[in-house]
Amino acid sequence: AFARRFTAVVGEPPLSYLTTWRMAIAARMLRETGASLSDVAENAGYTSEFAFAKAFKRHFGAPPGAYRRERRAVSAL
Repeated sequence: AFARRFTAVVGEPPLSYLTTWRMAIAARMLRETGASLSDVAENAGYTSEFAFAKAFKRHFGAPPGAYRRERRAVSAL
């Protein structure tokens, strides 16, 4: 019942929403801090750096390290 109501109100299922939120936190940390990958994973709610990296790549199409390098290079211009 909760999942149906959440989806109706928010427009996406709860776990999808949670993943999007976690990835937004991680992407911001990768862009704006020099935090280690394990710290980023932990702050985004992942207990495993490997699981985080896999989810991040699935969401953004690039691994976290490549995402960080690309975003930092763009902001340096």
